[in-house]
Amino acid sequence: MITHLAIRNYALIEDIRVDFDSGLTIITGETGAGKSILLGALSLLLGKRADMSSVKDPSSKCIIEGEFSIADYGFREFFSENDLDYEPNTIIRREILPGGKSRAFVNDTPVNLAQLQSLALRLVDVHSQHETLVLSSEVFQLEVLDALAGNSPILESYKQFHKEFQRATAQLEVLESEKEAAIKELDYNEFLYRELVEAQLDGVDLRELEETYETLNNIEVIQESVATAIGYLSDEPMGSLETAKQARMVLGKVRGFSSELEEHWERINSNIIELEDLLESLHSSLEKVEADPERLGQVDEKLRLIHKLQQKHSAEGVEELIELRKELETKIVATEHLDEDIAKLKGEVEEARLKAIDWARKLHDKRKAAAPELKEKLENILAELGLPNARFSFELELGEQFRETGMDRLELLFTANKGHDFGPLKKVASGGELSRIMLAVKAVLAKYKRLPTIIFDEIDTGVSGEIANKMAVIMGGMSKGMQLISITHLPQIAAKGDRHIKVYKEDSEAVTVTRLVELGPDERIVEIAKMIGGKKVTEAALANARELLN
Repeated sequence: MITHLAIRNYALIEDIRVDFDSGLTIITGETGAGKSILLGALSLLLGKRADMSSVKDPSSKCIIEGEFSIADYGFREFFSENDLDYEPNTIIRREILPGGKSRAFVNDTPVNLAQLQSLALRLVDVHSQHETLVLSSEVFQLEVLDALAGNSPILESYKQFHKEFQRATAQLEVLESEKEAAIKELDYNEFLYRELVEAQLDGVDLRELEETYETLNNIEVIQESVATAIGYLSDEPMGSLETAKQARMVLGKVRGFSSELEEHWERINSNIIELEDLLESLHSSLEKVEADPERLGQVDEKLRLIHKLQQKHSAEGVEELIELRKELETKIVATEHLDEDIAKLKGEVEEARLKAIDWARKLHDKRKAAAPELKEKLENILAELGLPNARFSFELELGEQFRETGMDRLELLFTANKGHDFGPLKKVASGGELSRIMLAVKAVLAKYKRLPTIIFDEIDTGVSGEIANKMAVIMGGMSKGMQLISITHLPQIAAKGDRHIKVYKEDSEAVTVTRLVELGPDERIVEIAKMIGGKKVTEAALANARELLN
């Protein structure tokens, strides 16, 4: 329920702050005092599109802020789904900036209009004589039937399996589409996969393979060069190794004369050891290097194949080709398993379909059983509200298609007069009749489900006398379990309120502004007396007001 409303710089309102409580709050005021302005500001807070023409001073920010107590309404899931901070006392703020841009916040988190409107539908229900089209909504009519029938658990079960049916059906469509595409690609994928498998790429070192090719392809040059190098080192008497040995022998005669000569001998001795090791390695390499045309051909063929595959698949190395082979294998295996997955999913679809149908039938049966009781309750209330011949007919049929609310199709037919045919509400009911029907429906709903705040905006237009008293009693009864706010011109309804707020205009410094005041007991008597007899308050009107209040 709404607990506080603050409005600044909106229409004729400079700055208004008003607290609300549970029960029935009455709002009255002379025509043009600003009651519709108050409702307009609240509508803006609840997601109506912003309009700069409604801003009092276009150079300043317009701010409308409302605080709502939502602990008892089960909103946690909504807040979680919309990534909002849940607070038992939630604050909604709407701002219109100079220039026309508007912003909305829920607990200081920015939200878009769709989110705000979705939340608003759960918080406040506004009705006037001209806003009763919801009565003709099949979804709303089924909601009323479900409330009376206590269908909430059944409806939740239906929605669970309906959602599961939709999920599995969507997945099945995706899989069948994937299968269709996969079949077209399967032959080609299998060809590419076999080509990569036959290339035997596992364990292949491309650099090492290229080095082997270069070695085998240049075998004669390598043999000649290694043999020549061996000759330069070992040929007597001018080979490098032999020359170094002679130098070592000569230095050996004088090495003992100084440390420097000793160092020279050590260095040349080390080089001789290294040269001997190098010579041995060269001999070993020369022995290993043999012409192998067959091996050269194999390596050349392997390299050509790898380079061809690299070019074909735009791969940089063997690793990428192996990764591609794995991906192709996965696709081929997945294609082979698609039939199994599709068969399994078809089973899930059918299971969810049958369960959803089962729960839809249970919904239908309970709705059908509840319809006569709802019909009787509505007709009794309407009789009290001056429509003794009002009759309803619930045309409820179990269809074949799944819908959000089950498989039922409902048409609520109505006639207000004897001897007249039934017809759809929106075609045969007048504005005044629709207002009373809406009040009757909400009165029934209030007994069976937790309703949001309801605001009746002059829903009692055209009503007077005893009918006004009955309407007041119904509103009073509704307000025992919910917050109800009624903007009214009727003293009978105003007298039923737990709290009474007056809207009035005030001229200050050549500017007309709208103000609010909560009336005390004595002020309330005077206000209701004015509603009875006009501006000139008489003792009779005061006495009548006191009688109504008591």
